[in-house]
Amino acid sequence: MRIKTLLLVGGEIHDFHGCGVELEKILSQDESFQVEKVEEDLSVFENLEEYDVIVFYYTVGEITDAQRDGLSNFIKDGGGFVGIHSAADSFRDDPAYRAMIGGYFVTHPRFRSDQVSVVDKDHPITRGIEEFMVEDEQYILSYDQRVNVLCTALYKGQAMPVAWTKDWGKGRIFYLALGHNPQACRNETFATLLRRGAAWAAGHDLE
Repeated sequence: MRIKTLLLVGGEIHDFHGCGVELEKILSQDESFQVEKVEEDLSVFENLEEYDVIVFYYTVGEITDAQRDGLSNFIKDGGGFVGIHSAADSFRDDPAYRAMIGGYFVTHPRFRSDQVSVVDKDHPITRGIEEFMVEDEQYILSYDQRVNVLCTALYKGQAMPVAWTKDWGKGRIFYLALGHNPQACRNETFATLLRRGAAWAAGHDLE
């Protein structure tokens, strides 16, 4: 059975349309996923029963209590959530959303080349991946120390998380800090992490 996936993109600052095209392409190239893409319309969070996983690319903005509770309850009841890049900089005035995703954006250095290291090599999302290079915008994040950090990159000599997983009720959350622009989303390892992360969040395991 295919994984029913809602790809929701929107917000300010980032090229959500261009990135949405790349994210949809990555997921749709794998026949495991059945993808529906929605731009800007957060009201879809109030009725998520038909989906297995939400893939979310959004920057700042505002979310209503009903929308936030709809998303949170969807995950708590066993749904999956994948936050890409600026998903950690969405809804800055909503601490409940921040608690759910597991962290939030603080700052970033200039756009540059980074080496990403895998620290949890046994996880289904990162299995077989060790180190890889990206041309991307590194997010420096304040995060819940209880999340399971999968990947890190150095910032001023310290390892900062690039990807993590966490539970939320009966559901699963995967956050991936990469994906600043469409070009960054075309990175081959980014695509692998996205596909595997979306499948894992939905309760599946892709090879």
